[in-house]
Amino acid sequence: MKYYPTIGLETHAELMTESKLFCSCSAKFSGSENEHCCIGCSGFPGAQPKLNKKALELIIRAGFCMNCEISKFTKWERKNYFYPDLPSAYQVSQMERPVCVGGYLEIEVGGEKQTKRLNRIHLEEDAGKLTHSGNRSFADYNRAGVPLIEIVTEPDFHSAEAVVAYVEKLRQILQYADICDGKMEQGSLRCDVNISLSTDPNRLGTRTEIKNLNSIKAIGRAIAAEIERQTDILESGGEIIQQTLRFNDANGEISAMREKVDAEDYRYFPDADIPPVRITDEEIAKFRSRLPELPEARLARYSERGIAPKDAAILLSDKNVSDFFDLAVSEYNSPKTLANFIIGDLLSRVNRGEANMSDLPFSAKDFAELQQYVDLGKVNRDMRKDILREMLESEKSAKAICDERNLWIVEDTAAVDSAIDKVLAANVAAVEQYRAGEVKVFGFLMGQASKELKGSAAPATVKAKLEEKLK
Repeated sequence: MKYYPTIGLETHAELMTESKLFCSCSAKFSGSENEHCCIGCSGFPGAQPKLNKKALELIIRAGFCMNCEISKFTKWERKNYFYPDLPSAYQVSQMERPVCVGGYLEIEVGGEKQTKRLNRIHLEEDAGKLTHSGNRSFADYNRAGVPLIEIVTEPDFHSAEAVVAYVEKLRQILQYADICDGKMEQGSLRCDVNISLSTDPNRLGTRTEIKNLNSIKAIGRAIAAEIERQTDILESGGEIIQQTLRFNDANGEISAMREKVDAEDYRYFPDADIPPVRITDEEIAKFRSRLPELPEARLARYSERGIAPKDAAILLSDKNVSDFFDLAVSEYNSPKTLANFIIGDLLSRVNRGEANMSDLPFSAKDFAELQQYVDLGKVNRDMRKDILREMLESEKSAKAICDERNLWIVEDTAAVDSAIDKVLAANVAAVEQYRAGEVKVFGFLMGQASKELKGSAAPATVKAKLEEKLK
C-alpha cells in the first residue's frame, strides 16, 4: 500500500543580539556555565522584564525576507511546562498575536520551483541547557532568555528533499539578513519536524514530532527514518501514536521522548509583566530601510559582473565567502579571475580543513593583490597555489613572500636564452622528435625550461623563445 507523507516544520533561530530578550545579560555563545545569568533569566520571582528592541527589529526583518504581514499590535503569553532547563517553569512566547503572520518562501527541488507557505513567525525566549553525568544532571542557564524566533510552516512538504531545500534557503536568508548566524552545530538554528502518513493524499494521518534537529544532513536522515518507521507500523496493522521523538544521529534511530501535547496543554495565559507593543508604519519603514542585501540581489549583481550562475551559486552558498569575494573585488576589479581563484584554490583548501573562511590569516586585499600580480605577469601563474599555501601557513602577505623567495618575474632575455639553450642541449632526442613532427613533446620542453627558470620569466616569453629556437 502506498503512503503519502505530509511534513511541517518549526524552525528556531537565535537572534544576533548583544543581550537577552528581557534582560541585559550577554547573549553570546561563550562563557563558563551560568556566567551570563541574572535574577531575571534565572527565574527568580520579582524580576521585572524589559523588552530588547533589537530583537523586535530582527523578527520584523525576518518577516520582510519571508513575505509576511507585519502585525501592528503584538503581545506575549506564558507557555507553561515543567522541565529543568526552563528556570521560570514557563516560557515567554506568542500565541494569539505573533509579530509576523502568513508569508512564504520559494525553493527549488529537482529543478522544479515550489512555494512553501508559512503560518507565522513569533518571538520567544530560549531555554537553558542540560548536561548529564551518571545519575546527576546539571543546568546551564547561559542560553536561557536568549531571543529566538520560531518560523512555523504550513504542512506543505511531502519529501525530505523539499524540507532540506527549504532549510538551506531559510538558513541562507537568515545569515545574509544578519538575523541569525545559522551555526546549527552550536544550536543557534534547529528544527522540529512534524510528520504524518496517510493512504489519502488529501487527508492527514496521526503526526509525530522529531525535536531539535541541528544539521541539514540530520534533518534529511531523520525524516527518511521516521517515514520508514511509520510505514512499517501501518503495514503491520499497528497505529501511529502522537509522540515527541528524538533522532540519534550516530546510529540513525528514532526513539520516543514523551507523548506529544497540543497547544491547550501548555495553558497559555497573558504575561502581565510585559506590556503589548504597537508598531507604527514609520518604525516598519525604518526597519525596512536597514535590510541588508539578500542573496537574490547579490546573484543579480554577480550576473551583471559576468559571473556564471554555477560559480555565483558557490560564492553565495556561504555568506563569509560572498563577503570575502566582494571585499576582494573592491580592491581589484577583476570579478571573474577572483571568483575562479576563490572557487578553484581557496575553497578547495577550506573543504580539506586547511582554512576557515570566518578566520583567514590574510585579508581580502592581500588575496586580491596576489591575483593581480599573476594577471599583470609579475608572478608566474604556476606559483599562485604555492604562494597561497604559504599565506595560509605563515600569515605573510603575497608581496612579502615574493620578496623573500625572489619570485618576481624579471624579463631578462639573456637568462631566458641561456636556460632554453641548456634545456635543448640536455634533451637532444626530444628536440629531434619535435622537429620530426611530434609536436606533443613541446609541452615537455616547455616544462623543463620553466623548471630551469624557477618562475623568473613570464610563460608567454618562455614559449615564444622556445618556439623560435626550435625552428
